[in-house]
Amino acid sequence: MRALIVEDEPRIAADLERALKAAGFLVELAGDGETAWFRGGTEDYDLIVLDLNLPRLDGLSVLKRWRAEGCESPVLILTARGAWTERVEGIDAGADDYLPKPFRMEELIARARALVRRAGGRGNATQQVGRLTVDLNRMTALVDGIPVAVTPLEFRLISYLALNRDRIVAPTELLEHLYGDDESRELNAVEAIITRLRRKLGPGVIGTRRGFGYHLEDEPPPGAAGDGRAQGRT
Repeated sequence: MRALIVEDEPRIAADLERALKAAGFLVELAGDGETAWFRGGTEDYDLIVLDLNLPRLDGLSVLKRWRAEGCESPVLILTARGAWTERVEGIDAGADDYLPKPFRMEELIARARALVRRAGGRGNATQQVGRLTVDLNRMTALVDGIPVAVTPLEFRLISYLALNRDRIVAPTELLEHLYGDDESRELNAVEAIITRLRRKLGPGVIGTRRGFGYHLEDEPPPGAAGDGRAQGRT
């Protein structure tokens, strides 16, 4: 899951970045409104955390521009406590949720996860697809009910596939959501992660549609369920 934090206060931005990374997000930062407008309008994010009081271009104007230009990323706005008019304006401009400052980081993470699930049409924090169960809150993966040890990068990949279970996800899209704007990464990095995950998860979990991309298998192959192949994989 790829998140953009738009916050001009370095301490708050650093706290948000640390918390969202610990929750499994790939995090990028923007410290002013103009940079945020450009990045949000040209990149695909699963979540945007937007402060309204920004230099160069205020957050409400940024949000209005995004929505007018077709940006559909879920936006969680941060407002000063008591500034109810800002909250109303933000929701009317297209924000998906708001959080008044000061706030508990645990609440922000819970709201962030809920927005990502809602955007993908998934209301439950636990996603079950075929043999695979992904718990987005605990950041765990199970195959046939057996826990599988995965790295944070591997978890980001399978959780993204789980949230997009109804379609084929192209390797280029996975690359973007795993590494953001790191141009040094190539498609073979995604292929390497898929290969590692298939060894850990066993057969009948991650499928490939040649020439299009990857998806999670809804139905396990005959004899795959309960064979214990995923147990103890690391």
